[in-house]
Amino acid sequence: MFVNNSMSKTIITIDKNASIFEAHEKMVANKIRHLPVTDTNNRLTGIVTDRDIRSAMPYTLLKQQNNQEEKDKLAAIKVDEIMTKNPITISPMDTIQDALLMIQKEKVGAFPVVDNEGNLKGILSVRDLLRAFINVLGIKEPGTLVGILVEDKVGQMKKIVDAITEENISIGSILVARHWEPNQRAVFAYLLTNTVMRVKKKFKELGFTLLDPMEWYLDQLPSK
Repeated sequence: MFVNNSMSKTIITIDKNASIFEAHEKMVANKIRHLPVTDTNNRLTGIVTDRDIRSAMPYTLLKQQNNQEEKDKLAAIKVDEIMTKNPITISPMDTIQDALLMIQKEKVGAFPVVDNEGNLKGILSVRDLLRAFINVLGIKEPGTLVGILVEDKVGQMKKIVDAITEENISIGSILVARHWEPNQRAVFAYLLTNTVMRVKKKFKELGFTLLDPMEWYLDQLPSK
């Protein structure tokens, strides 16, 4: 899946000369946390976040705006003074896997999506990524996650898929993860049924070891 198919294309932007007060109002009105800053040609020049606004203004000033003097103070602070200039961006043709790794590495909540000319095409947030992976994994539909330990060799996945289809069970998704033991893989099949006893029995008959998904995860946590 490409970023172009997962990003939010309806973008709320702001000019660098707008006041911080206006930026805050836009975020509240549109229930967003990131505002790309663009010029008159729709080229990205920066990004401002709700964290930037909170850092620049005391909470009391955001909530108590009846005093005209306080409003004037807010209006004097411009977006250009608090925004992140030259923010990290992503291309519409990058994959959501690329985006997930970038968000993990850069510790940000969203990426502006720009083309090769620097034109803003969308914004990709953590929420967009979660929605994309929910669709990929098929977990909107009720089902059961089954963990299977397999040898890392050709043909194992076919055996698993054949066992599932023989039970007339639909597959929501299958994930394969590295196991902590060499030459083994942990396979997690999300099956679109709540009746999995027969297929689990079949896995055991094929010589596979069943994994408890939660125990497998906990075993991966670093020891203190």
